Amino acid sequence: MKRQASRGRVAPAVAAAMCAVAALPGQAHAAAGPGAYVFDPAARTVRGAESNSEAQELTAGSVHRSSIKPGEKLYYRVDLDDRTDAYVSAVAVPKAGGQVAYGDGITVSMRNLDDTRCGSGDASFESAEFPRPIAAYAYRTVEKDGTAPCDAAGTYNVLIERESKPTSSPAAWDLELRFVTEPALKSGQARPTEAPENWPSASPTPPTGQQKRSGGSSYYEATGLETGEWADTVAPGQTRFYRVPVDWGQQIFATAALSNDNKSTEYLGNALAVALDNPALGHVDDATASYSGKPVSVALSPLPPVAYENRYDSASTISAMRFAGWYYVSVTLDPAVADHYGDDPIGLTLRISVRGEARSGPYAGDAGIFGVTGDDRDMARSGQSAPQAAKSGTMTMVAAAGIGAGSVLVLGLGAWTLLARRRATAPGATPPYGGPPQAWGG
Repeated sequence: MKRQASRGRVAPAVAAAMCAVAALPGQAHAAAGPGAYVFDPAARTVRGAESNSEAQELTAGSVHRSSIKPGEKLYYRVDLDDRTDAYVSAVAVPKAGGQVAYGDGITVSMRNLDDTRCGSGDASFESAEFPRPIAAYAYRTVEKDGTAPCDAAGTYNVLIERESKPTSSPAAWDLELRFVTEPALKSGQARPTEAPENWPSASPTPPTGQQKRSGGSSYYEATGLETGEWADTVAPGQTRFYRVPVDWGQQIFATAALSNDNKSTEYLGNALAVALDNPALGHVDDATASYSGKPVSVALSPLPPVAYENRYDSASTISAMRFAGWYYVSVTLDPAVADHYGDDPIGLTLRISVRGEARSGPYAGDAGIFGVTGDDRDMARSGQSAPQAAKSGTMTMVAAAGIGAGSVLVLGLGAWTLLARRRATAPGATPPYGGPPQAWGG
């Protein structure tokens, strides 16, 4: 009975682990086209409402999918307490092969029921007028004295507005929505009220020792990177996603470079677009570079070290550097490059530098996505995306469960053999009744 009980405990563990492997996310949620965006398969579909009274609720810590047509103003809702800073991000994903124009984009705002705007952000295509995923977030931050119009607990509206020129494609854009809350500060720690005025802005010496690493197809699949020079390729119309852990007190510097292509010398303005987004998918910075078949590079602007008090700066690029965690770098190549240079991918080099000594965070308890752990650094070192790390962890559990089950079987068979030998030495002895248990035998 004891052997059967032990076996019963191991088998469910193995079965549960195997079920977890079977349930791992795949590529089924990718959009069509050469630059396919892979949505988080755990995302729950919600429909935006034209009236806030009919808005569907977004769940904290979850990912949601929706869509928005040209000119639409869609409402969603969130429930907030009177202590927690909250963020809702929207990733807009235009259809591949479509057309966008300068100024096309989305605005995301969070509002109380009196329509007071608590915080907002926007993202647009600007001079790089070709379709690609763009991200922006809205936020509600609780003021120090707790008396501001957006400090009260209750229901808040999230409004997403799409701007599209008449010349742009009329197709709906997919939306990937995330609602996250920031952990509370440590007990007794006062909220800073001013952003730092001075910080190092000189670019560091570029890293050396190039290594190969392939970017992911979305924020969900973003490939981990650390300080280094990383070789990849990018095809016309394709967006590559990477993520870099940046801790409190650290700065991130990023440069993207295209290799030469001898098929043509056609000049294409703003053909390479690079963007940086923070852990809550708030837009931080972007840059573009033109291409004419010669090597070219573009760097993001120098950014301040990650600090809680950055949120009080009026410049959005500085304000967005308000928490530690995974920072996302995306690189897109204009689909028009294919008209002159062909469809083949072009060599891409990313130079990433994370500088500064990591400091302890300001939060009480677990920082969640707003912190950097040893596991995060391991994933950056090995180049793992979030789903790859999840799969690796699950396979480790399967292996451990399998080894545990095998050990039980071997020990049980050994015990039966020893008992059989001892009984065989006695006059007229017979092996244990029924031979080895069927669960142990071959």
